[in-house]
Amino acid sequence: QVQLVESGGGSVQAGGSLRLSCAASIYTSSIYCMGWFRQAPGKEHEGVAGIYSDGGRTYYADSVKGRFTISQDNAKNTLYLQMNSLKPDDTAMYYCVADFNRCGSWSWYNYNYWGQGTQVTVSS
Repeated sequence: QVQLVESGGGSVQAGGSLRLSCAASIYTSSIYCMGWFRQAPGKEHEGVAGIYSDGGRTYYADSVKGRFTISQDNAKNTLYLQMNSLKPDDTAMYYCVADFNRCGSWSWYNYNYWGQGTQVTVSS
């Protein structure tokens, strides 16, 4: 069983930055894929970014490319999401996800483990 605990959310003005963290209960180097999803009120879960643990290859949703950066520190068993140039449309609950078998999916249900989420609110 893998536990994922997110932190770092908060309220910022448009144009600001936040860094989200996701602490894993096991060695992140043993997890094939980790990533971030978000869910705004009344909307479906949306994939934001992902990273392959075996080589560090990353991928991003078009809506966040050039503004968000996903990274992983295996020494700390922690996943990060650096969010810059935040927009009101980025307001959502952000969730960390993990899977041992596949990567690159934008479907929430294709991941085996999810955190409880951390709220990000961006005001205009």
